[in-house]
Amino acid sequence: MVSFESYLSKDHIFQQVSDAAQSLGLEAYVVGGFVRDLILKRPSKDIDFVCIGSGIALAQAVREQIGEENCSFSFFKNFGTAMIKTADWELEFVGARKESYREDSRKPTVEDGTLEDDQNRRDFTINALAISLNKANFGQLVDPFDGISHLKSKTIITPLDPDITFSDDPLRMMRAIRFASQLGFDIEPDTFSSIQRNAERINIVSKERISDELNKIVLSNPPSYGFNLLFQSGLLHFIFPEMVALHGVETINGKSHKDNFYHTLQVLDNITKVTDDLWLRWAAIMHDIAKPRTKRFDKKVGWTFHGHEDKGARMVGGIFRTMKLPMNEKMRYVQKLVKLHLRPIALVKEEITDSAIRRLLFEAGDDVEDLMKLCRADVTSKNHHKVKKYLHNFDVVDRKLKEVEEKDKLRNFQPPISGEDIMKVYALQPSKEVGEIKKAIREAILDGEISNNFQEAYHYLLKKGEQLGLKKVQNLTP
Repeated sequence: MVSFESYLSKDHIFQQVSDAAQSLGLEAYVVGGFVRDLILKRPSKDIDFVCIGSGIALAQAVREQIGEENCSFSFFKNFGTAMIKTADWELEFVGARKESYREDSRKPTVEDGTLEDDQNRRDFTINALAISLNKANFGQLVDPFDGISHLKSKTIITPLDPDITFSDDPLRMMRAIRFASQLGFDIEPDTFSSIQRNAERINIVSKERISDELNKIVLSNPPSYGFNLLFQSGLLHFIFPEMVALHGVETINGKSHKDNFYHTLQVLDNITKVTDDLWLRWAAIMHDIAKPRTKRFDKKVGWTFHGHEDKGARMVGGIFRTMKLPMNEKMRYVQKLVKLHLRPIALVKEEITDSAIRRLLFEAGDDVEDLMKLCRADVTSKNHHKVKKYLHNFDVVDRKLKEVEEKDKLRNFQPPISGEDIMKVYALQPSKEVGEIKKAIREAILDGEISNNFQEAYHYLLKKGEQLGLKKVQNLTP
């Protein structure tokens, strides 16, 4: 019999839970993800405890053992759960339970149960593992579904009939793919077939819960594995149809375009090598999202996707809103990178002016480095020579950006003359003329007609005002 007694003895928290459970006459176990990660030697600070009886009562007794001054405590009476946070751990306590489901809801009817009932309701065998904290068999593994062998074979499989498991709680289908993607595991064939049969059931799950699982897949390495499983299972068709639309190759007159679904996955994998940032990864997912809607065939040049960057940027907001992703600066960041992702490559040409460089710096602001990461990730040709050439081109763009930025200080630049300044000089109210002059000053700086400083901008302001027939009523000083 497998025992973890020596490991559990290293940290007093397990002994404290054991002592508290014995004082209450309860059986207690460590369950789920912590046990799985312990066997896989993955770090984890979250521990779930299940007891035969009241989880809240056990948590309260553990809090007394730890000392109230050494932890925070919260409980949720309706769910029968409690949480303790210490400097080292987040501990969750629940009483063993069994669950039953209605067809139209993933919210179960819950009643008290045995450890066996509690393990039966778990999503996968690798999450149904438990370690006893009881004095008679402290540290012994309770593994009714052979989960430890599935960990060794790197297999995701449900404890009971997968059709029942996934129909009862369809979010488990997303979790199966998320665990496969995070751990590099395979989904057992009958289990995966069940996901395919039950994929439409995902529609009863809230968008927030789906997006939470999807973001974990986006953050896995490599995320393409999880997205391939989402696509092959049919789940992606329900949760992200715009991405599914990228799939496929069309050929006319012997001319084909690349499969933009698999290209997007390659870009996503490429960018994971240089960033863990969730939203930069989302920019990689979205960068070509409008290609299906902008696809055209021209007899002379073949397939075109003109304007897909602008159309894609406009699509980002709707997709984020539907998925219940944040409609804030995160969404606007993704929009910006999608809109600008083709711009840097045009700056490679020798005849490109500093003005074009200035405009990109102005529009990208502090996100210019992230934009360049996305552009480099977008190079996915199988031709090694072509990849080397494109990446060299981006090195050239990087140098140009740094040179102009060093000279003109244009990142996140605001013109040295504001709208309020213009109104003071000419005693104007907010008006069309104020906006016209402010825009003219900005364009003159970006075009290199004047330098990015107060003196030259002020002289340009007076010149522009004279052209508009405005009369100066007040001098302006920096």
